[in-house]
Amino acid sequence: MPNYSNVSPAPRSDTHYSPRLTNKDLAPVPHQSWSWYNIFSFWMSDVHSMGGYVVAASFFTLGLASWQVLICLLVGICIVQLCANLVAKPSQMTGVPYAVICRQAFGVFGANIPAVIRGLIAFAWYGIQTWLASNALLLVLLKFWPSLSSLTQPSWLGLSLLGWICFGIMWLLQAAVFWHGMNAIKRFIDIAGPAVYIVMLALAGWIVYKRF
Repeated sequence: MPNYSNVSPAPRSDTHYSPRLTNKDLAPVPHQSWSWYNIFSFWMSDVHSMGGYVVAASFFTLGLASWQVLICLLVGICIVQLCANLVAKPSQMTGVPYAVICRQAFGVFGANIPAVIRGLIAFAWYGIQTWLASNALLLVLLKFWPSLSSLTQPSWLGLSLLGWICFGIMWLLQAAVFWHGMNAIKRFIDIAGPAVYIVMLALAGWIVYKRF
């Protein structure tokens, strides 16, 4: 039997690609510029979010002790870190996005299914995070301008007029960052990741000071 192990495949004469299969967002990244700090900052921003704080508060309302809540959060954070790294590893090694990686398992067009599912999840979380952030903004506005309380009566879909204004502001601020692409998101996360911890520690110190 002939040995074909050392035979190089013949070069393809057709170097054109279907526009249905590739575009600027799906093409491999020529140069990966994310360092360990960028990835760590992304993780910091991911695990410390409004959704995480709501979950932590719900644990307290269920009657869990503070050490139990801390353990639950640490376990959840580690699970997120592990799973996020496993999902992102193929893309990090090849420089192509998740939708392209899925083509190995689902086929070229079948990969649209997990890509759409992931997009819908991101779409839902965009709305959830925006709603949570808008509530935080609403509380800040009411703290400094109590006269705005007249705009807090529920009007449509459970939100008041002031609630919809805050929701719109937070939606536009996030969209402005996303509109400028991944480099803008990376620069924002580089600042936001550590800033979350700084604010968290400052608030914890203020609470301890007020308590004692």
